Amino acid sequence: MKNLTLKAVKRDVLGKKTRFLRRQGITPTHLFGHNIRSLALQCDTAELGRIIARAGMSRLIDLQIEAEKQPRSVFIRKIQRDELGGQLLHIDFYQVRKEEKITAAIPIVLVGKAPALKGKGRILTQPITHLGIECLPEKLPPRIEIDLSPLEEVGQAIHVKDIVLSPDITVTIAPDQIVVKVSEVHIEREEIVEEAEAVEAKAEAAEGAETPTEEKPKE
Repeated sequence: MKNLTLKAVKRDVLGKKTRFLRRQGITPTHLFGHNIRSLALQCDTAELGRIIARAGMSRLIDLQIEAEKQPRSVFIRKIQRDELGGQLLHIDFYQVRKEEKITAAIPIVLVGKAPALKGKGRILTQPITHLGIECLPEKLPPRIEIDLSPLEEVGQAIHVKDIVLSPDITVTIAPDQIVVKVSEVHIEREEIVEEAEAVEAKAEAAEGAETPTEEKPKE
């Protein structure tokens, strides 16, 4: 998969003054990494938004900094947005070395349909939404797809050990961890009886409150 490319410019505007950049359609960013000098940068907000939509936080990006001949290999490490309007406020990039392995949490995407879900009272549970892996940056997948079609019966599950990945990728979580499972919803009879009794008790209490009390005749 070809890396995405994003242009950046070194930034002189710092602190609270960065709000003026945002008004001009520019987002302040920051580049850091292991054994490298951190840099204050800025990117076009519209272009940055498109990159975020395609790359997320798990796809390698070629960051082309103005006046530098070679792009830097980076991941988006942190995205800061305005809580009210969702406006991009700041982005942190993390620079990697292509020859050094990195660890990352890759999003799990469920595809297909589980035949076991056709019956009534059945649900699909997903205890984990990301898979922890270790590999070289260029081998890092943007997502991991899990096919649900093998789940034909209630109680069946797909575990971490069932996921087929490239030999270059090492999974960093327990192989017996459940990724998805088809379960049946059980409603105990005792719970139904208790709920009915509670409703009946409330109704009787309300009825009692509405019944006027008999006053004694005055002597």
